[in-house]
Amino acid sequence: MKKEYRIKKSSEIEMIVKSRQSKANKYFVIYKKENHANHHFRFAVSVSKKFGNAVKRNKIKRQVREIISKQDIIDIFDVFIVVRIPSKDLSFSEINNAITSLIKKLNILRWKNEKINKNTIVASYLGTSSNVK
Repeated sequence: MKKEYRIKKSSEIEMIVKSRQSKANKYFVIYKKENHANHHFRFAVSVSKKFGNAVKRNKIKRQVREIISKQDIIDIFDVFIVVRIPSKDLSFSEINNAITSLIKKLNILRWKNEKINKNTIVASYLGTSSNVK
């Protein structure tokens, strides 16, 4: 993934967490926040030092980044993923299932079989009708 898709500043991560729009399971917490200034979605991954040594932390971050890159997330969102300690025993497919289910619950996936531009996404998310095509 390109670096422009990553959130690096702690102030931006704090803003996402303060938006209080999140879903969680035993293994991950995913926060979301709308950001209309971007033309693509951005994300950050956080893994505690309690998870394990640097090799284990970097491995789970690589796996999460790969899973996120395969998802078709709407362009107006910033996403922050917190990896919980029990996830260290999961296989890649189990991590994929856990993250995908949380992303679906957050309603940040682009709809299938439909061409949608940014205006219709915003309008549908806000609950207004728009005939922009």
